[in-house]
Amino acid sequence: MANDNKLQNIIGHCKEYGFVFQSSEIYDGLSAVYDYGQLGVELKRNIRDYWWRSMTQMHDNIVGIDAAIFMHPTVWKASGHVDNFSDPMIDNKDSQKRYRVDHLIEGFAETLDKEKGDAMLQQMDQLLAANDFAGIKQLIEDNKISCAISGTCNWTDVRQFNLMFSTEIGSVAEEANVIYLRPETAQGIFVNFLNVQKTGRMKIPFGIAQTGKAFRNEIVARGFIFRMREFEQMEMQFFIKPGTQKEWYEYWKETRMKWHLSLGIGADKYRFHDHVKLAHYADAACDIEYDFPMGFKEVEGIHSRTDFDLKQHQQYSGKKLTYFDTDINQHYVPYVIETSIGLDRTVMMLLSEAYKEEDLSTADKQDNRVVLSFPPMLAPVKLAVLPLTKKDGLPEIARELIDQCKPYFKCFYEEKDSIGKRYRRQDAIGTPFCVTIDHQTKEDQTVTIRYRDSMTQERIALADVKALVMDKIKMF
Repeated sequence: MANDNKLQNIIGHCKEYGFVFQSSEIYDGLSAVYDYGQLGVELKRNIRDYWWRSMTQMHDNIVGIDAAIFMHPTVWKASGHVDNFSDPMIDNKDSQKRYRVDHLIEGFAETLDKEKGDAMLQQMDQLLAANDFAGIKQLIEDNKISCAISGTCNWTDVRQFNLMFSTEIGSVAEEANVIYLRPETAQGIFVNFLNVQKTGRMKIPFGIAQTGKAFRNEIVARGFIFRMREFEQMEMQFFIKPGTQKEWYEYWKETRMKWHLSLGIGADKYRFHDHVKLAHYADAACDIEYDFPMGFKEVEGIHSRTDFDLKQHQQYSGKKLTYFDTDINQHYVPYVIETSIGLDRTVMMLLSEAYKEEDLSTADKQDNRVVLSFPPMLAPVKLAVLPLTKKDGLPEIARELIDQCKPYFKCFYEEKDSIGKRYRRQDAIGTPFCVTIDHQTKEDQTVTIRYRDSMTQERIALADVKALVMDKIKMF
């Protein structure tokens, strides 16, 4: 049910080429925390920019904000996170290792054939929806699901574990107040609803978008950057008139799937998964799942949050959070449709989709390559400029071309090793276009451009390089 070998190869490739590193690696690392390297940060920024422009620039009625990570602690009481933001956990008595029960069962299900594994996951979903923790433990024991450390099935009862990180604020320890690192970015939007609506003169329906860090104390974090303790979200809360939520929920399901397909990923790699158990604030919810190396997993959630959040903050703050609708001459608390996508999961999705090991062997020669086939608009480096030699004025021509292009897109210059080896290195980091400057360039002002995916080459005018790349990397 999973392709662990591909996942391990991707992890190794990310380390080797500067996409993702284990955090604090020289101190043996910190579990489920990762740093983005020089290429990973470019890929991540490009995805974030594409999402941001898709949401704010391409919609007349969606604006953005950047709320603080630290918020008044009552925010999390009002939102329900203090009382409800928890996951069912189970401990192995012999190893003292704690597991999220859904992760434990999912891991075991992946070792079964598809029919049996799917049946087990369906049973798990039904038990979790009913909060039947005794039934969940029975499911674990009946299937003899063991701890990976001790190898035993000596389990505690299932119980809830809060996922929020807490810290203290204040200059004097005795006066410090407990606050939380935000577990989601949505609440920063809700508490700023009136600020944005009034200052922006926004009329319903309208949306507020935000990207930023969130923090969850995941007990079992796995799947590389798929599930981390520190991660980045891209969320949009769309405020609507009560009673129209079904219509807008379907609209945003379709709109968000179109965005995913615009990444060049086939429709067969995605699916919708409706929630069996709805969150306390929702009247409808689904996930957009992608077929990762470890199987179909959530990359984005679409939720109809009703008016829960604004009403809760209205109650706890004592401030009115209503909207006056001039069309019907009435005040009301808006309903909300949420789209929430994990930026790190999207990075992993693009890496999983782009990573390919190709056998290029012929009857006369053994050959292969590893290539990252990113969409050109998202590739960390768009153009590599490669002088054939280090002399005869070729490096100077190459530098002039880079100076022309670098204000518009990310370029890379390299003059070491053979052209073939340089091509392979650019394939490995996902650069869609390579231009070779040779002695003919000095004669007729033409260059050889090589295309990553097809590996075909053609001769074009040096003066046309920037325009060709610009055309291929257009986001809209």
